[in-house]
Amino acid sequence: MVTNPRRERDRSQREQLIVTTAREIAEEEGWDAVTTRRLAAKIEYSQPVLYSHFSGKGAIMAAAALEGCTEMAADMRKGARAAEGSREALLRLAGNYFDFADRKPALYDAIFTLASELSFASPDSPAPLKDAFGALLEVVGPVAGRYDPALYTETFWAALHGLVTLERSRRLPAAARAERIGMLVDRFAVGG
Repeated sequence: MVTNPRRERDRSQREQLIVTTAREIAEEEGWDAVTTRRLAAKIEYSQPVLYSHFSGKGAIMAAAALEGCTEMAADMRKGARAAEGSREALLRLAGNYFDFADRKPALYDAIFTLASELSFASPDSPAPLKDAFGALLEVVGPVAGRYDPALYTETFWAALHGLVTLERSRRLPAAARAERIGMLVDRFAVGG
């Protein structure tokens, strides 16, 4: 079957418009405000056009989450590679992780807290998910000591995610963020 390059480009641009618009609505009003009807009206396409690209809201959120993982991986790598020593690298990584969650709360939710069609932590996980974990592993893995680097990284990530989630839900006061990150990093920087 021969594909028309312009048709494929137009299709790709429509998909990107749908995902970008969904992300904008979600960041302004939350994911509950994102509906196919509202998206169709906002981008001036019919609902059947949206469904020709995505099976529904879950698929749109999954596409947004994949974009978010790519962005998050880039954010987490900022400065961590140039850090002097593992403690500073872990501090920068944790700070960048929190910054991402602060700047893009709805996107963070699409990646980590809402039900997802994506397959996490498996061989068939999409590349952006693997890359986001890889950004963590690059910094945390080298300090794992006697522990498996991937498991050590997962545990660091789980602790970091827990701090983000508890702070965002106002269960922990944000004023102590730096101190909490410092304690977490100090514990993990020593390795096994």
